[in-house]
Amino acid sequence: MEYQNPQPNQGMQHRAAPAPVPGPGRTVISETAVAKVAGIAARSVPGVYSLGSVPSRALGAIRDAVGSSDHAAGVRAEVGETQVAVDISLVASYGTPLHSLANQVRAAVYRAVEELVGLQVIEVNVEVTDVYIPPPVKPAVAGSTDMSGPAEREALL
Repeated sequence: MEYQNPQPNQGMQHRAAPAPVPGPGRTVISETAVAKVAGIAARSVPGVYSLGSVPSRALGAIRDAVGSSDHAAGVRAEVGETQVAVDISLVASYGTPLHSLANQVRAAVYRAVEELVGLQVIEVNVEVTDVYIPPPVKPAVAGSTDMSGPAEREALL
């Protein structure tokens, strides 16, 4: 069956050039490249506070302070010729169901690595190393309200 373009011809027809056939050669994708793709995918999942263990997060804080970032922190990838395995350690935000979070991270990493890197992901191991609990909100200091208006002054009298 022949495909017919539903849009009318507009002047000269443009034909796409056929895709070139790849020549001889070899492509090597490093473990660092795969780890960065996996790390960015994992960080995009809501509920992931950070990646890495306590020592690696401390090193990451120093790196962030000097304006550098390591997207592969907390991620280890083992790359073969056609397959890859990824290990991720992460810190979850408090209140996030951990098994669900691990499954979402796993799905995001599978999708990103297979789409962007082009290798088959054979496994993604997720280790939740900690849970981040935000510090308590400091209450307003008593007596710090502005009582300079006439109604407020009368209330004090």
